[in-house]
Amino acid sequence: MRSEAEMFELILRVGQALPQVEAIALGGSRGNPAVLPDAFQDYDVVYLVNDKEALLQDRSWLESFGEVLIRQTPEESSLFPPSLGERFTFLMLFKDGNRIDLMLTPLTAIKEWQADEPFAKALWDPKGLLKDLPTPSDRAFWLAEPNNAQFQDCCNEFWWVTTYVVKGLCRKEYYYASDHLYEICQKELRRLLAWQVGSEDGWQQSLGKNDKYLLQKLTPELGAKLLRCQDFSSPKALWQSLLATQELFHQVAMRFAHSQQFYYDKKTAVKVQSYTQRWYNDFYQRS
Repeated sequence: MRSEAEMFELILRVGQALPQVEAIALGGSRGNPAVLPDAFQDYDVVYLVNDKEALLQDRSWLESFGEVLIRQTPEESSLFPPSLGERFTFLMLFKDGNRIDLMLTPLTAIKEWQADEPFAKALWDPKGLLKDLPTPSDRAFWLAEPNNAQFQDCCNEFWWVTTYVVKGLCRKEYYYASDHLYEICQKELRRLLAWQVGSEDGWQQSLGKNDKYLLQKLTPELGAKLLRCQDFSSPKALWQSLLATQELFHQVAMRFAHSQQFYYDKKTAVKVQSYTQRWYNDFYQRS
């Protein structure tokens, strides 16, 4: 696997050899000093260009980066509509394990790129195009302290959608059930756990994309309970995951509401848990 020094030298050499490239910048996790580096860390690179179309028409310059294992160009996708406006990205995983996410950003789109990139760092800027970059910060991703109304909405959404999971399980519509359980109910559980982390450890922190640092912030016991909610390997496991998810949410919600002096509708929570248990018992009596 090529070293970090080799990769940066390559990124600069390729970009500086292209007449269309006016400046080169780094973003993403490599620009965030709070992130511990590892072998899977991407090189989120931006080439600021005066002629994007020329680089798209003749892509032979990409070969200089090395042998590609797999590549994706999101802005050319028909299934997943692009969202970057004038910008264009090459996502490239190389056979040696290194990955470069290379964004071509026209000079007219510098402000849009800066607005989306909190960890921007200039690597090569001969014309001073990047002289006004702000200090890298993850402030935009800090935990947001909820108010009572937001807490109520989280709880109501959780308990309401768990009844969809019950319906799906009783109908043996297991994809429907698991989708609602993971994508909605457990998302609200993770939101609640993130709020708990913020209330106990401070709000000026980020749990990362897809809550990737959440388990590190929980006690081993609580983390183990959360992981036990993830078993969707059989109908029985799905039922058990639903029951465990409900119980964990109920415990955390009561604790969080008490600490924040929020109202928590325990009666509704208990009624939905009883409703779930009744249908669970009926399902296995009929099976």
